[in-house]
Amino acid sequence: MKTPDPSPDPKPGRRRVLAGLGAALALPSLAAPRLAHAQAAPLRFVAQADLTILDPHWTPGVVTRNHALMVFDTLYGMDADLRVQPQMAAGHEIDQDGRRWTITLRPGLRFHDGEPVRARDAVASIRRWGARDTFGMALLATTEELSAPDDARIVFRLKRAFPMLAEALGKPGTMNCFIMPERLALTDPGTQVTEMVGSGPFRFVAAERVVGARAVYERFDGYVPREGGTPSLLAGPKQVHLERVEWISMPDPGTAAAALQRGEIDWWEQPPADLTPMLARHRDIRLEVLDTAGSPCFMRFNQLYPPFSDPAVRRALLGAVRQADFMQAVAGDDRSLWRDDLGFFLPGSAMASDAGMAALAGPRDIAATRRALEAAGYRGEPVVLIHPTDYPSVTALNAVAADLLKRCGLKLDVQAMDFGTFIRRIANQEPPDRGGWNVTCISTSGASWMNPAAHNYLRGSGRRSIVGWPVSERLESLRDRWFDAPEGEQAEIGRQMQEAGFADVPFIPLGLFTQNTAYRSNLTGMVKGAPVFWGLRRG
Repeated sequence: MKTPDPSPDPKPGRRRVLAGLGAALALPSLAAPRLAHAQAAPLRFVAQADLTILDPHWTPGVVTRNHALMVFDTLYGMDADLRVQPQMAAGHEIDQDGRRWTITLRPGLRFHDGEPVRARDAVASIRRWGARDTFGMALLATTEELSAPDDARIVFRLKRAFPMLAEALGKPGTMNCFIMPERLALTDPGTQVTEMVGSGPFRFVAAERVVGARAVYERFDGYVPREGGTPSLLAGPKQVHLERVEWISMPDPGTAAAALQRGEIDWWEQPPADLTPMLARHRDIRLEVLDTAGSPCFMRFNQLYPPFSDPAVRRALLGAVRQADFMQAVAGDDRSLWRDDLGFFLPGSAMASDAGMAALAGPRDIAATRRALEAAGYRGEPVVLIHPTDYPSVTALNAVAADLLKRCGLKLDVQAMDFGTFIRRIANQEPPDRGGWNVTCISTSGASWMNPAAHNYLRGSGRRSIVGWPVSERLESLRDRWFDAPEGEQAEIGRQMQEAGFADVPFIPLGLFTQNTAYRSNLTGMVKGAPVFWGLRRG
């Protein structure tokens, strides 16, 4: 069976989850020399946080994912209507009752070092990605053999049909299946890759990187965009019009706001809510919500060590959390920008439900929480909360959490740090008194919370899970059932997973917010869904 190009969505019901993300804006003609000169000038971008970790297979950090979207490409990409489309792949064939997939690469693909992209590069990259990503683990667990019979073809021989294979390889969210050269992809998944050689639309200029200050990208002349269609989310042709993009670190919001108003920077990814009214009044600045799926926020526990190794201690805190307090701190008083009804799946998705939500509803009772903590066995042990100070939304979440946890009677040790230190610290499995941690608050991409397949945080596989390392046999069992269940039964399994989430508490949901981005009005061609730089032009 040959699948048409682009691939149809095997489950069109999922399309409604991100409906409204939108396709790319129409691109104007680039004819005048003045416009050509404008594209040659560097575009200066202030990202949500400093780029500390470069390896997109190593961390679920959104800033690393955004960096990787420039440097690397994927075999498939999801568009704004949740249709999976071939990207590096020309297409695929499925036979043997769904147990064999043959993916063919598009011709002419090259890495930034000049080497052609070969099927064995993709095979090694898939294996490395699948060792750490939730969706990838499920795919590889179902794979009997993954091979590259020649330079153009990737063959999956499966133990049983896996209809979501293309969706796994082209998922949005974080920890995407980015394709690296084989020599880099053979790096142990637990060790970071620091040499950035991809086949994406931009080349990373390592010699000009200054940690804490700047990262530089230049247009890759050898990039071959897909033919036809329009850019949409992570799919479609990635036409690059800019010669150079510079990511500038400006942790102080006032400095970034002033720089944007003066035209010293072109794009500020995440201005804080209290500054957006001022920016909106500036005639040369535009505000826009790119990712309408939003960012789920949550309190994550390190379950390797007391006190949060005990689910009763984690459950005790549910009665004290008021999502609106966290969302107001992050996104202000504009209720159109946030929701306080977040469970364990993205609101509006097929898996979202009201199961167990009573735990986060009704009056909040700090005194009852103190009693519950005491009944659970908490006896005043120190609790280390790691708190990044230069990532406005995450900084606000942790400030609210620190106040709340202290009022609940926890002996809190708040350790402030820059985001670069935080992203390394949160991956540390050592005890809290030897460089580890107990609790923190983070946010992520809403696209990752649509279903159990992509939800890296709703796992219970211990040290095989990502940061926090929760253990929950029930969550793991339900997740396995979800993959094999008919579509009509998956929502009920999602409901049961949410009930298990409130019982085992791998994290506490803190709300969902959408974020305005701010950019100079002479930028056109902004693609909805994520901060990407293909399609962009400067007028």
